[in-house]
Amino acid sequence: MKIPLYIKFLMAYIIFGAAGFITIATLSSGLTYNYLIRAKSSTLKDEAGLIATTYSSVYSGQDIELEDAYPQIQMAASFLHSQIWVIGRDGTIIVDTENKFKKNVIKDFDPTLVDGSTFYTIGNYFNTFDYNVLSVSAPINGNYKIYGYVVIHMPISTVISDQNEILNIVYITSLIVFILSTLILIVFHKIVYAPLKKITEAAKQYASGNLNYKVQVDTNDEMGYLADTLNFMSDEMGKVEDYQRNFITNISHDFRSPLTSIKGYLEAILDGTISVNIQDKYIKRVIDEADRLTKLTGSILTLNDIDAKGMLIRSNFDINRVIKNTAASFEVQCDEKDIILELIFSDETAMVYADLGKIQQVLYNLIDNAVKFSHNNSKIYISTYPKKEKIFISVNDSGIGIDKKEVVKIFERFYKSDSSRGKDKKGTGLGLSIVKDIIQAHGENIDTISTKDVGTEFIFSLPAAAKPQE
Repeated sequence: MKIPLYIKFLMAYIIFGAAGFITIATLSSGLTYNYLIRAKSSTLKDEAGLIATTYSSVYSGQDIELEDAYPQIQMAASFLHSQIWVIGRDGTIIVDTENKFKKNVIKDFDPTLVDGSTFYTIGNYFNTFDYNVLSVSAPINGNYKIYGYVVIHMPISTVISDQNEILNIVYITSLIVFILSTLILIVFHKIVYAPLKKITEAAKQYASGNLNYKVQVDTNDEMGYLADTLNFMSDEMGKVEDYQRNFITNISHDFRSPLTSIKGYLEAILDGTISVNIQDKYIKRVIDEADRLTKLTGSILTLNDIDAKGMLIRSNFDINRVIKNTAASFEVQCDEKDIILELIFSDETAMVYADLGKIQQVLYNLIDNAVKFSHNNSKIYISTYPKKEKIFISVNDSGIGIDKKEVVKIFERFYKSDSSRGKDKKGTGLGLSIVKDIIQAHGENIDTISTKDVGTEFIFSLPAAAKPQE
């Protein structure tokens, strides 16, 4: 079973939060306790030292009574929330701020039994208390002698109470941080997961063939850009699908027509419908239809060759010479219609860097188109001229022209204008499409200037050949 990304992220977030809280609680408890013990024991030691100094004056011969220091001890005990004793060297409790253990004698009393790394003890203090206390002592010195000790006891429950207060602050702060961090989850869901889910659904729709599905992500970020890209891709895939459908339809139609004619003529010859005397006429028509099929097949193969990347074989050649040779191949067609091909070159040579074979086909298709749609006793002008780092080639006829609304469509595959259908019975509708694809494969453009019943001019450019360094 697949687990959605959002669920994985949520589970990871909860696990991380729980683990973090447990870690904080565990570490904070121990660290806080140890910190409070050190801090309070230090405070108690300082206070015990001050009280011991007060009592030391008695034993140093100064005029002060023990009772005079008792109020000081009472105030300190109240402030510290502790119990203060003054103990003699024999373990007798002389002063007890709570008067619970006064005159008691502590058995086995030895204030020096303290861990060397610390100056305090934790426990029941020689079995005196029935609960644990934090105890700190300071010696009472006088005349270079120790006369007793000041001992301060703080219940461990007081330390734990302070610890709990600090931990409550830590826990509440951690909880607030955890709650606030859920905003990350909300933001992730809104700007990442939700758009990603829509994009995933779009991919599923496209895979199932629904190219009309649109990704509804309107954000100015990478997700929005990805959604727009997918929408554009679906549109282009839809266009390709429509083009393929129309392409197959057009091919089927263009192949079916000559095949039907060939079949009909041959059947008529075989069954005697066409007499022997006129069979040559219809056999010629069969050959013409076969030539039409051959031309159509060649055009389709050419388009496939152009669509394949990296199929251009570039070289330097004189475009003027290529135009002359190509124009010469139309001598018969031009003589039939009394058409003059006039070549106008600005320079004797015009070197270009292009695919010679493909450019020959471009020129052949453009000149063939011009001859086909030119009036009898007219001229076709073919010219070349340099401009910047390009060579421009123009094929200009004074034929039937193209309607403005049809000019933008003439480069579409299998398209035939209404005005051309009567004059282009053998055309495939692929000639100009091949021309445009070849020119664009060279990284150049072709433009059309046409006026109805006046004529048409095709202008395209080719990169000029690099001049040899002297």
